[in-house]
Amino acid sequence: MNNQKVNPPQQLQLQIDDKIAEGIYVNGANVMFNRGEFVIDFVRVTPPPGKAKVMSRIIMSPIQMKAFLKALENNVEKYENQHGKIIIDSNDKKVGFDR
Repeated sequence: MNNQKVNPPQQLQLQIDDKIAEGIYVNGANVMFNRGEFVIDFVRVTPPPGKAKVMSRIIMSPIQMKAFLKALENNVEKYENQHGKIIIDSNDKKVGFDR
């Protein structure tokens, strides 16, 4: 029998600056990677078409990216369970995220 004590997971307490808490609107993203990291540029595309500004860049290790992906999938599933399936029309070019 294993006598090791299992510690409950600690809850992370987040601190957020007021400016960050306001958020930044984005309507597109570009994902790049190399062997050691993933880079996500969150962009805002405004008229005229093709004018995009990088609003934030996030850099993660491959392990962090995989955990982030799982968290996104989990939350989209929860959202769809509460609000219905999210439909993405493959003909809709207004959605600026690589698929």
